[in-house]
Amino acid sequence: MGLELGYDLGGDGARMASLDELRQRIDALDDDIVALLNRRAEAAVEIGRLKNAAGSAVFSPDREKAILDRICRKSTGPLSKASLLSIYRELMSASFALERPPRVGFLGPKGSYSHEAAVSKFGASVEYEALVHIGGVFDAMERGHIDYGVVPVENNTTGGVVLDTLDAFVDTGVMICNELQLPIHLNLMANCPMDEIEVVQSKPEAFKQVQRWLAETGMVDKVAPAASTSRAAELAATTKGTAAIGSALAAKLYGVQILAANIEDNPRNATRFFVLGREAAKPTGNDRTSLMFVTAHRAGALVEALLAVQKNGVNLSMITSRPSAASTGEYNFFVDLDGHATDGPVQATIEEMRQHCKTVRLLGSYPKPAEAVAA
Repeated sequence: MGLELGYDLGGDGARMASLDELRQRIDALDDDIVALLNRRAEAAVEIGRLKNAAGSAVFSPDREKAILDRICRKSTGPLSKASLLSIYRELMSASFALERPPRVGFLGPKGSYSHEAAVSKFGASVEYEALVHIGGVFDAMERGHIDYGVVPVENNTTGGVVLDTLDAFVDTGVMICNELQLPIHLNLMANCPMDEIEVVQSKPEAFKQVQRWLAETGMVDKVAPAASTSRAAELAATTKGTAAIGSALAAKLYGVQILAANIEDNPRNATRFFVLGREAAKPTGNDRTSLMFVTAHRAGALVEALLAVQKNGVNLSMITSRPSAASTGEYNFFVDLDGHATDGPVQATIEEMRQHCKTVRLLGSYPKPAEAVAA
């Protein structure tokens, strides 16, 4: 065996350490890490007992943000911020399991981007339930069948909000406790070489996001619609000559090889997801508040409601509307405001809006995502 050397990480760095010495050092560090992880887990168990006694939720978005912000500030490298966040998300997921494993519902099927978003938020150590439609996630929340729900709300490339999600807020009392941004990476997957692919399956929305790649590879004439990207992956796993376009998670779950990764036309393609919960998140200093309101039936009522936002110096980051099923000509408006509902300016804005609206409902205040989740 040839001599394998590495830098001596101790002392003045003047001597090169051997591979065996470095491995022994890693083994010793691993022993310390395991001991510290178990000490942390013991503290998590005690926290779980206190939460159960108080009837508190397992997941605290404000506490999660504080932990992740703190470990990123403490790190001096060489681990990247994304790597640290990934490690700590799984560590917190394991802590959930020790406290009381939460049940998380998402817009299915398994392998969907909503599934990927849920796993990126809650990790691998919780229970997941795939639900067939967005309304089903809200219904499961209201009935207490799940503890949290993950639903898409808008995509930056398809040009708008997810209407089913907005409509579900009208029909239920479910609230938002957190949000996340998930980069949407589309992949070609198949269990055959590319030159043997006869048909490419995916949902039509996915095809729209890979038009350039399909044209450049000559695959554009082979596309065929599927009910979902997950169903496409399942077909690719079981049908000769069939490929799919979908998520890396779907490829893993259904046992299909990724032949071409990240083939989306827009590399900044991302979807925003809401995390539905039963308890409000505490303020963190970097929050967002979502409202739903119906204006009074008089001229200028909408303008007056929005002027309340300007008057109190609050930034409005999103506004959209949906026709109301309750009355012809009536609309439900949805807005996102920067700040927490307990912040003075946001609180004043909401109170003033109530003067110009038939109803104003707080959908939730929650921490803004620090960055898009690494997919």
